[in-house]
Amino acid sequence: MKKIFLCFAVSAAMIFAFASCGRWQTVGGATGTPSNLRTDLIENTDVNYGKGRYATIASSHPSFSWVVPPVGSGTVQVAYRIVLDKLTGAGPEAFGTVNSQVWDSGWVESSQSVAVPYGGPALEPGSDYGWTVEHRLIASSGRHFQTSKSVLKRFKTAGEMVEYATPGYPLERKIETAPEGKGGIFDFGKVAFGKLRLTLTAAADDSVTIIIGERLKDGKIEHTPRVSSVVYDEIGLRVKAGTNTYVVEPSRDVRNTGPMAVPTQDYVGVVAPFRFCSIDGNVKADKVERISYHYPFNMDAASFRCSNDTLNAIWDLCHYSLEPCSFLGIWVDGNRERIPYEYDALIAQLCHYGSDAEYSIDRRTIEWLLAKPTWPTEWILYTVEMAWNDYMWTGDTRALKANYNILKAHSLDALRKGNGLISTKEGQTPEFLASINRTSAISDIVDWPHNGFEDDGFVYSDFNAVVNALYYRTLVRLGRIAEVLAKEGAENYAALTGRYAADAAFFKTEAAETRMAFRNAFFDTSRGLVCDGIGIEHASLHSNMTAILCGLLNDDEVPAVADFVQSRGLRCSIFGAHNMLEALYAAGRGDAALKLMTNPDLRGWYNGLRLGTTITLEAWDDSFKPNQDWNHIAGAAPGNAIPFGLMGIRPVEPGFSLVEIRPQIGDLEWAEMTLPTIRGSIHMRVDGNTLSVTIPANMQADIWLPNARGTMTRTTVGSGSHSFDRVSRY
Repeated sequence: MKKIFLCFAVSAAMIFAFASCGRWQTVGGATGTPSNLRTDLIENTDVNYGKGRYATIASSHPSFSWVVPPVGSGTVQVAYRIVLDKLTGAGPEAFGTVNSQVWDSGWVESSQSVAVPYGGPALEPGSDYGWTVEHRLIASSGRHFQTSKSVLKRFKTAGEMVEYATPGYPLERKIETAPEGKGGIFDFGKVAFGKLRLTLTAAADDSVTIIIGERLKDGKIEHTPRVSSVVYDEIGLRVKAGTNTYVVEPSRDVRNTGPMAVPTQDYVGVVAPFRFCSIDGNVKADKVERISYHYPFNMDAASFRCSNDTLNAIWDLCHYSLEPCSFLGIWVDGNRERIPYEYDALIAQLCHYGSDAEYSIDRRTIEWLLAKPTWPTEWILYTVEMAWNDYMWTGDTRALKANYNILKAHSLDALRKGNGLISTKEGQTPEFLASINRTSAISDIVDWPHNGFEDDGFVYSDFNAVVNALYYRTLVRLGRIAEVLAKEGAENYAALTGRYAADAAFFKTEAAETRMAFRNAFFDTSRGLVCDGIGIEHASLHSNMTAILCGLLNDDEVPAVADFVQSRGLRCSIFGAHNMLEALYAAGRGDAALKLMTNPDLRGWYNGLRLGTTITLEAWDDSFKPNQDWNHIAGAAPGNAIPFGLMGIRPVEPGFSLVEIRPQIGDLEWAEMTLPTIRGSIHMRVDGNTLSVTIPANMQADIWLPNARGTMTRTTVGSGSHSFDRVSRY
């Protein structure tokens, strides 16, 4: 790896030298202009989402990102120039048109095209700005180009400005019309969070009953038992004689509108998830519309298809689930509570990363959970993993820096005991709880519910193997975070000084000690398995799959542990299955992961399709959790297992400057995917013995393929289209 980057650095230096003395060929239009300009991760800053609602930038010094156009194979950016103007002369619902230059970066020799810091004077509140970028590019042919300026990207600033703040979009409104079907049922096709707009004709003033729901039974909208959280709602409506249009909101649910729930925006009002509608009364329904809300989301940015129709249907289910479940502007656990939970949010984050290159909702959710964490020990630790993911996908360090102190507290290092492991059984002082923004104690969860099956009979004790595996990974991540922050502005690692450098060394040492302590406490060398606790013989699925994904096993130990994990089947919850799929792909067991995702049993994603849901479920089946939601994004693990496990696409360097492609498609005949990234979309197809891939400009890719010796061979390529035999030479 070091040799590759050294070669790339030397090549870049040669390019700069060559570029400075050559003549630039100007290119423009769709093929040669920077695109997808983002300010603080937000691309659609110039879109009015209704009544003057725009995404506003609250950072006084935001970052800028753009997609480099592919002017030839191996396109690399070697320099850029950003110009920022202040726009004046318009009202609050339109952008100004008169430009006054605020900042000109000049030509900067750099390949950086994501998270480029603004270097001008602090932006003013309540103002309109616009920026352009142009750049100089080199293709592998040796030709060098200078692009025309991008189109002006406009954005508005917030009423109050700070050095850094995560922006967010207003919610997008969608209006759909449903046809009337058999039995007077209006079917919108899929569930969404919304309300109704009805155009009704009545002969006289009257009262009617509107019924909405998530599912049908015996040709009617199912009136579910009280213990169920599947939506059924009867709403009374007074109608007037003649033809009139009415907006009908669902009944307010006290369970999900209390102080712990995330509130809906004022302009949204009361909404509920539903697919079906019927009208009971003496009226004619001229038009039945659903007004639903979701975070702005490009449903067409990603695509996946393969030779297995079941997996295609499961992808469609998981992919669609993102849009309606974003209706509060951050990821929540479902309609019953509408509360963010860390593990749910981690799954949603990765599913969203596999579907779009708009990352603001994920960062907003992380910061909500840092301020308002939930109670499970493991889930506190997951916030650090989410923060690391954010950095790897965006290339932007500012969220890490802004949240660094609370992320350190979320290591739970204050609960570390003399044996090098953490335990929640003692040490939860008021000071510790305050450091993680809690007032009540945390406790271990492993999985939910604790019924002996979803948690695979896990034996709970003072020291928990699952908790301590995640603790180890958290220490590793924090060490990397501290190192990243220490390196900002330093010429080399030897120059690192100060707080971040000291923390990097501290966390690296603690991680090494914890790894040794974990193995001494939990790894049974005679069986080659991880036990649930100190002195406990029981080895659960959860302890072993978590040890794999957290990197606590030696290479020669992984096969036996993976065999055990594979043998247990889905003895976990539908959200616990996320870790199982990740562990199997990490162990090179893509064939087993594929079988789990496509199995037709009651405990499988296909069962949700069989039941008729259009959003992933909270549990495998109603019989396992009689109060389950039918709208839980946490049940959508295949939505990230497919792009990052089966297709094997993951960032190696932050912001996708280097990407890894390591497909594990099992017995599929073929599979193809388009994955959006902040640098542009990766297109990939595995067909028979051929892998074809198109890499965006300004990106490199490590292609990992099996070779004739049964090991893996890495080939590093630049941007452009490439084709490989799936079994490579060695």
